[in-house]
Amino acid sequence: MNQNGAHSPLSIENNNHTGPDIAFFDFDGTITNRDSFIDFIKFYRGKVATYTGLFRMLPILIAYKARIVPNWKAKEKVLTYFFAGEPIEKFQQNCDRYAEERLPHIIRVSALQAIKKHQAVGTDIYLVSASPENWLSNWCRRKGIKLIASKLQVQDGKLTGKLVGKNCYGPEKVARIREEVTLTDYYHVYCYGDSRGDREMLSLADYAYYRPFR
Repeated sequence: MNQNGAHSPLSIENNNHTGPDIAFFDFDGTITNRDSFIDFIKFYRGKVATYTGLFRMLPILIAYKARIVPNWKAKEKVLTYFFAGEPIEKFQQNCDRYAEERLPHIIRVSALQAIKKHQAVGTDIYLVSASPENWLSNWCRRKGIKLIASKLQVQDGKLTGKLVGKNCYGPEKVARIREEVTLTDYYHVYCYGDSRGDREMLSLADYAYYRPFR
């Protein structure tokens, strides 16, 4: 894995070769300067309600940090507490508003520069995130980026707090990537990540960058 090596993420390889390149970017902590999951909850519910809820869920959050409870279970507990029963139409409207009003303020400038450099040479770009697709889709669409992310379960027009399928984290990122694209169709594979949840994705890359924009 190249962390600070000769292939700078801002000096994309010359694309004078047959076949396109592809780049996979993690979102939270890689493109953003903070976790969008908690940031979105504060945007939606307000700071007081958010911190009150997180305090009530301290046991599950501590168990997650101690690696006793898996990522997906902790996430579903948080989603259920804050959003179970929320109409999907209202939820999506707020997700789109978050993408327009709040996300631009937590995006790392250097990460956007790397994305634009890739786009300038025709690289296919995917955002691969454990965060729900709902508040990422609007931003990705406007930036010309394809999206692979966790999916929220909806029943009778309302959120249940559960995920559809697996949380897009760790090995699941690789599984979802392989479902979406044929990597052998690409000449170079670039990956950008910042946490243990990105390790498997980073292992796919010809050029892997760990915490490159900090």
